[in-house]
Amino acid sequence: MKKKYLLSILTMIIMIVFAAGCQSNEKSTATANPQKPAAKTTSYSVTDDRGKKITFKKVPEKIVSLQPSNTEILFALGAGNKIIGVTDFDNYPKEASKIERVSDSVKMNAERIIELKPDVVLAYTIGDKNALKPLEDADIPVFVIQSATTIEDVYGDIAQIAEVMGVKEKGEQLVEEIQSQVKHVEEKLQGIEKQKRVYFEISPSPDIYTTGKNTFQQEILQKAGVENVFAKQEGWVKLSEEDVVKQNPEIIVTTVNYTKDPIGEIKARKGWKTINAIQKNNVYQLDPDILSRPGPRIGEAVELVAKTVYPELFK
Repeated sequence: MKKKYLLSILTMIIMIVFAAGCQSNEKSTATANPQKPAAKTTSYSVTDDRGKKITFKKVPEKIVSLQPSNTEILFALGAGNKIIGVTDFDNYPKEASKIERVSDSVKMNAERIIELKPDVVLAYTIGDKNALKPLEDADIPVFVIQSATTIEDVYGDIAQIAEVMGVKEKGEQLVEEIQSQVKHVEEKLQGIEKQKRVYFEISPSPDIYTTGKNTFQQEILQKAGVENVFAKQEGWVKLSEEDVVKQNPEIIVTTVNYTKDPIGEIKARKGWKTINAIQKNNVYQLDPDILSRPGPRIGEAVELVAKTVYPELFK
């Protein structure tokens, strides 16, 4: 399980680093309550992130989602009951766990997807360019969404998926709800005189990874009013243990959840006892899905980090 989860994390790192170099800025609560889209009497087209115009004869009734964040968006838009295929890592909301698995997030089961006859497949722009060809050869509409690198990108993803599903107004409403949640957190943080210095770990020793600039997670940290000690680094960064010791963070946050005792492992690392966060017992484990998925829970992610670092401001 550890190897499989780490493979997913590293795949996500590659996806986001790739997206950072080619994506423009034109780009919380999930709900399983279905919302009926506006009636469609004629065909309509929506442009995906390849610049390809995808035409729909009617609003999709059967959907395959190849990315957990897009699955969450579909549920938040009230279209979760239309999803018939997802990845091994789709687990939110709980209804997503009951949907058939057609991908391990690295390789999809194209044959099974074709058998399911979806009205649309929501895919992403990374990996083998020919991987989607069997689906398109089977005349299955494939709508590609580039992995988000900013919060604005997430808003763009929501808008695109809402348009595909014929619920444009619901998409606008969802974006407004997320923006309101983020604004509420920012208002709570206005009294901060000096931001606390935070080290954010997404993969443990010996393959330590953190997040740097030009990632949506860095933007989450910024919105949460903290200083990322590796903010000057680009993208997703592999570190040595000495790198962290030199930065001497006040707070350590980890999203690792596949080892026996992530917090204990961090505290026991050789040479780390001198770190301020270790000495003051300021080491926290946070939900990896909330903080790693560029979906409708990004407002919740901002609030979670802010409450962890500045609990006194949310009493």
